[in-house]
Amino acid sequence: MARPPGHKPPGHGPGVADVFRAHGAAWRKANAGHVSLGQLKIMSAIETCRTSALGGHVERCEDCAHTRVAYNSCRNRHCPKCQGAAARQWLAEREAELLPVPYYHVVFTLPAAIGAIGFQNKTAVYDLLFRTAAETLLTIAADPKHLGARIGLTAVLHTWGSALTHHPHVHVIVPGGGLSLDGARWVACRPGFFLPVRVLSRLFRRLFLEGLRALHKAGRLAFFGDLAPLAEKRAFDAALAPLRRSECRVGGDVAIPTPHRPGRAGFPHPVLHGRVSLALA
Repeated sequence: MARPPGHKPPGHGPGVADVFRAHGAAWRKANAGHVSLGQLKIMSAIETCRTSALGGHVERCEDCAHTRVAYNSCRNRHCPKCQGAAARQWLAEREAELLPVPYYHVVFTLPAAIGAIGFQNKTAVYDLLFRTAAETLLTIAADPKHLGARIGLTAVLHTWGSALTHHPHVHVIVPGGGLSLDGARWVACRPGFFLPVRVLSRLFRRLFLEGLRALHKAGRLAFFGDLAPLAEKRAFDAALAPLRRSECRVGGDVAIPTPHRPGRAGFPHPVLHGRVSLALA
């Protein structure tokens, strides 16, 4: 017998598709004009995933003749049902790469002013966020004054915070050490300390703002609504000026686990999870 849309086995709560089917139409009506065509297509794909709307096939047991209808999946990369297996496989592959050393969790966050620009220029700004976060860690780790090693890292982009508001930030997992610059030995960081937060923060701030100005100069940023004046170089430079002077205050000893607290510093700031010297303003 075919399962009705939204059918759940006993013990399973509602999923994203169930919420979309129950409230999606009303939400789209209330937010008409503020939702992109791409977002509407994603919602539609998730709503119809594994329902009769996408067609399906009948599976029949050769022994007992029991049959069941299996509906086709949407295969959309945003669908939690379709990407569940892929996510588990990705995690297993990353776990297989782990080294027998301590690991540190670093978070690079964009402030609200830049986050708003990123919301209208997702591809360009998120790519810049990834590249500058990686370059910051690789550069400071390679400096003999700090670690003096070539490190590896895994980075994951989050565009929303725990309050479900737009809050772009990158989570980076890094081993507590790396290969010496000549590749001959392993260089471990000091126990409970990876890299100095203030040094990371200042370099990241400089690299990100330089990259953002380069994107603006190349005409790769678009501005709409309240941000439209930023298309002019003078207004754009004025908007970035306060961020060039922002600082993170550092000091104290933070124990595991340190929750990531967005919005506590004026500029993108790394948050090291472990026993590190760090206190956010």
